Amino acid sequence: MDFDPSWLLISLPVAFVLGWLASRFDIRQLKLENRQAPKAYFRGLNFLLNEQQDQAIDAFIEAVQNDPDTQELHFALGNLFRRRGEYQRAVRVHEHLLGRGDLSRSDRERAQHALAQDFLRAGLLDRAEAALQKLEGTRYENEARLSLLAIYERSREWAQAAAVAQKLDESDQASYSTRRAHHLCEQATERVAAGELSGAAKLLAQAVELAPQAPRPAIDTAMLQLRNNEAAAAFDTLVALSETAPLALPLYAAALQQAAVAAHREGEALALLQRRYVESPSIDVLEALIALGGTPTATEQNQAPTPRDGYIAHLAQQPSLVAASRWLAGEKFEHEQFHPQVQRALDQATRPLMRYRCAACGFEAHQYFWHCPGCQAWDSYPPRRVEEL
Repeated sequence: MDFDPSWLLISLPVAFVLGWLASRFDIRQLKLENRQAPKAYFRGLNFLLNEQQDQAIDAFIEAVQNDPDTQELHFALGNLFRRRGEYQRAVRVHEHLLGRGDLSRSDRERAQHALAQDFLRAGLLDRAEAALQKLEGTRYENEARLSLLAIYERSREWAQAAAVAQKLDESDQASYSTRRAHHLCEQATERVAAGELSGAAKLLAQAVELAPQAPRPAIDTAMLQLRNNEAAAAFDTLVALSETAPLALPLYAAALQQAAVAAHREGEALALLQRRYVESPSIDVLEALIALGGTPTATEQNQAPTPRDGYIAHLAQQPSLVAASRWLAGEKFEHEQFHPQVQRALDQATRPLMRYRCAACGFEAHQYFWHCPGCQAWDSYPPRRVEEL
């Protein structure tokens, strides 16, 4: 069959017209999608402002589908998922962003930081740690270090916590010397539990040098000295501490009394405790005074004080159910057979008053904590019992 050139003349204009129509259709489709994406975005923003998070998420998903290259939509969607507690979906969004090759360095750092926040909020501390470590050297460096520090402190990895706190200290944004001293004291406590007393002593010496005004390094040092039968050194350590941290005396009054007895320096301890008690009455200081055979105030030489005199003197200073209960423990009653039952009831009533309370979160405990197990705050417990607050 012979080729007819007339078909070529007809097909060329037809192909041109079809190409033109196809291009017009693509342009219109693109314009339509571009109009739909902003509409979906603003609709999602409106839902978000009205605290309708479910509808906002649906709108943002629609916007992302229409314009998958928009990073801001991905960040907004990931943050919404995190706020909703849908951490797996937030992780997928931010991991998708990190997997893109056309992402700028700034947006990549932002996505890495967002991913770390997802893991933190989800409680996946191992994965959060790995994500935070990748932020070293970025604009999120200090914030990542703070999060790492919280992770290490919560998991009681004190060596890693100390290393991060040192970096934060060297950044000159805030002082972390007291916190670093706590980390050293925690490591020293672990060494003591393992029987490595010499290693614990070295760590405590570093803590004292790092934070000489902090009470904990000196208290822990004195307790270690008492354990090593160095009563005189322990007494000197606590006497010096009473000058730098007098308000913390209730925490180490009992240790001071023990060191004084072991070192045969009861007179010095009695005078010091009486002077500090007058400045700031405390049931713990009172107990140490009574253990030394003294009272809150000096007595005449021919007058022998009794423990019950100390409690009466304390009640004259301030009302105290604890002091009243302990005074009644030595009192003789007409119906003495009922005294044990009454005393048990009083002891039960005063037990909560002898707790310590965190000033940050209100967590109460019979033991004094330097690091609150409730809110993870440091030095948040006043060194006084609940009754005395």
